[in-house]
Amino acid sequence: MTDRSLHLPVAAQPSIESIVDFAKRGEERGYEYAWLPETWGRDAPTVLTEIARETETIGLGPSIVNVYSRSPALIGQTAATLQEVSDGRFRLGVAPSGPAVIEGWHGVDFDRPLRRTREYVDIIREVLSGETVNYDGDIFSLSGFRLRCDPPEEPVLIDAAGMGPKSVELAGRFADGWHAIVFTPEGLEERLEDLQRGIELGDRDPDDVRVTFSLTACALEDGERARELAREHMAFYVGAMGTYYRESLSRQGYEEEAHEIAAAWASGDREEALDCISDELLDATSAAGTPERAREELQKFAEIDGVDDIAVGFPRGATTEEIETTIDALAPEN
Repeated sequence: MTDRSLHLPVAAQPSIESIVDFAKRGEERGYEYAWLPETWGRDAPTVLTEIARETETIGLGPSIVNVYSRSPALIGQTAATLQEVSDGRFRLGVAPSGPAVIEGWHGVDFDRPLRRTREYVDIIREVLSGETVNYDGDIFSLSGFRLRCDPPEEPVLIDAAGMGPKSVELAGRFADGWHAIVFTPEGLEERLEDLQRGIELGDRDPDDVRVTFSLTACALEDGERARELAREHMAFYVGAMGTYYRESLSRQGYEEEAHEIAAAWASGDREEALDCISDELLDATSAAGTPERAREELQKFAEIDGVDDIAVGFPRGATTEEIETTIDALAPEN
């Protein structure tokens, strides 16, 4: 049976306490993990520490931390610390993010993202082993240091996020899991083939690679309000977050719509961008509407062979009450 997790809100929330409250609500409702995105707001490790202190059973981790703004050794140290703070409930998600954030916010060249991700996974694993790290890669060379504290008793599993064929293949070859986002059911099945190819190239057991799919969801009695929020969310991601989401939708058969959304957004016509998102595209990439309809849409993804966990995400414009309502409506117990 497919697990159900929370992909905590990507938009800024009123306080850290409000984010922690969502995680606590998820724990009470039986969600498996609370995944916290890190963009250009509150940093993930600090908030995850608060979540760890205020919860007891729910797993937690970032989805994702990027592989440019912190060194791989520092991410390894942070993972070890969060595993200790959470009593073994931490799982790490890493990925390149995209040039819009890496260059525009962090001021770092978006260089060799796949190679960089591979080296981060390797180095973080060496750091977490507790042994002296001696690593000679194409990007990083480290030698002579080891963790000053004891390594985690419970190993930290490392997931990689990705949208394109090569990044998903990399996750299959080297990571403990793949985090997916913005896929249609058919597009997700196609990328799962890339994941399987990576697993075979790495001579790995498919059961050792966990697939988490983050699905934008909104379940409200006012179904039209829920769908409008999901439509606004997609318009922002396709229009404002660089080319990654547009390219992903194009690969999945929505090239014309993706480019129309991006063009309308770039021209400043937000209403036109929303109008470019058809009901078909919205239904293919989200679970939004009345609670009954949202559960039906979510189930399409949960039934895909190879998906281990559906992480329920939320439109960036949703209110606290709307997020709480959706958490309750889409809980595993339902």
